[in-house]
Amino acid sequence: MLAPIERIEHDLLGDLAVPATAYYGVHTLRALQNFPITGIAISAYPNLINALASVKEAAALANHDLGLLSEVKMQAIVQACRQVRSGTAHEHFVVDVIQGGAGTSTNMNANEVIANLALEHLGHQRGEYHVLHPNEDVNLGQSTNDVYPTALKIATYAGIMQLIDAMGVLRASFERKAIEFADDLKMGRTQLQDAVPMTLGQEFSTFAVMLGEDQERLKEAAQLICEINLGATAIGTGINTHPQYAQLACRHLSDVTGIALTTSPNLVEATQDVGAFVQLSGVLKRVAVKLSKTCNDLRLLSSGPRAGLGEINLPPVQAGSSIMPGKVNPVIPEVVNQIAFEVIGNDVTVSFAAEAGQLQLNAFEPIIAHSLFKSVAHLRAGCLTLASKCIDGITANRDRLRAIVESSIGIVTALNPYIGYTHSTEVAKEALLSGKSVAQIVIEKGLLSQLQLDEILQPAMLTQPRSIASAV
Repeated sequence: MLAPIERIEHDLLGDLAVPATAYYGVHTLRALQNFPITGIAISAYPNLINALASVKEAAALANHDLGLLSEVKMQAIVQACRQVRSGTAHEHFVVDVIQGGAGTSTNMNANEVIANLALEHLGHQRGEYHVLHPNEDVNLGQSTNDVYPTALKIATYAGIMQLIDAMGVLRASFERKAIEFADDLKMGRTQLQDAVPMTLGQEFSTFAVMLGEDQERLKEAAQLICEINLGATAIGTGINTHPQYAQLACRHLSDVTGIALTTSPNLVEATQDVGAFVQLSGVLKRVAVKLSKTCNDLRLLSSGPRAGLGEINLPPVQAGSSIMPGKVNPVIPEVVNQIAFEVIGNDVTVSFAAEAGQLQLNAFEPIIAHSLFKSVAHLRAGCLTLASKCIDGITANRDRLRAIVESSIGIVTALNPYIGYTHSTEVAKEALLSGKSVAQIVIEKGLLSQLQLDEILQPAMLTQPRSIASAV
């Protein structure tokens, strides 16, 4: 006898034929029919699937502690949740990442997959919900309105930690280059005009420092999302839960995830407020903006090779043109720039979605989740790609750096304490008009000797504070 290709499941709208091989059920199938939006399933975000399984496991353990769930059902659910977290059945989390219903379809999808896995552990067929039910057992004491945001926070926390690690890899690359370029004197620039000398090492060290600052800001934002509303159920009143359920579930969830989670002191507020996600999105935007600025600088510094600044050389990774032979473009910084543009746009989406919440619930957390997950994942990939494909291979064009310093009018600023602002202005003007170097004009005018100039214009004297009195 051939195995059936379908099973019939029932919901409030009637019967539907579910593929016999599917671990999901009728509610998931409805969502598949209703939300053909992006073509991206929630399984695209493994951290979210694992977080959902963690919440369901913690809930089962708490309900068992309270005598509300039998040992047999609890063990089956816990085993199924751990199976999901191991990577099994992720492909059965199929609902679209953008969906109506405040994440209800995602929660139903998780309930059904976990229930059917649990049924198999109990020796039953998928869909035999009279033995173990997706809503009555897997979703016991829960609502989408506390499960989904809690899972979103756990998933986002995991992503943030991965992003922080990737930023550390990129920061280390910049730090190594800062050491390598420590003695390479160059001209600094303000408003794209010559400013005063600095070292290329100082320039690269600032990129590292900016990343380090943003790592700390991300860690702060991560702490905000460790406060959860699990146990709030529908609107924060905890209806249909045991008085001890919220604290027990939070404790078990902390154990399952290894994250120090806390229950919000006001679950009504926590269920309607998505401020922590707004804060996190803002920090991700900050990371993106500063990373993009860094890439702008890399593209400027490497511009040329003959007609631009040409101070550094980016490693060539691919041909740059289908018509211009030999052209090589800064494609790695360019792709990171584009990631930054996307993250900035995602922040706008999160802001609008947060503002659009009404009364006791924000119905738009799915788009918040989708936006945050994209931002975190793409920034992480961008940091790792920038480090390995670009920063690690950068070299300094030392002859070019030296020539620019020697010909720059900007070094007259270093002479200002010795020859005065008026003479310095005259020297700068003459250098600009004549094409002579600042040093040549200063000596010709008798303002300083060659020996004095040599001492004043040492790299160490030009790139850090020093005592003017002892300089000459």
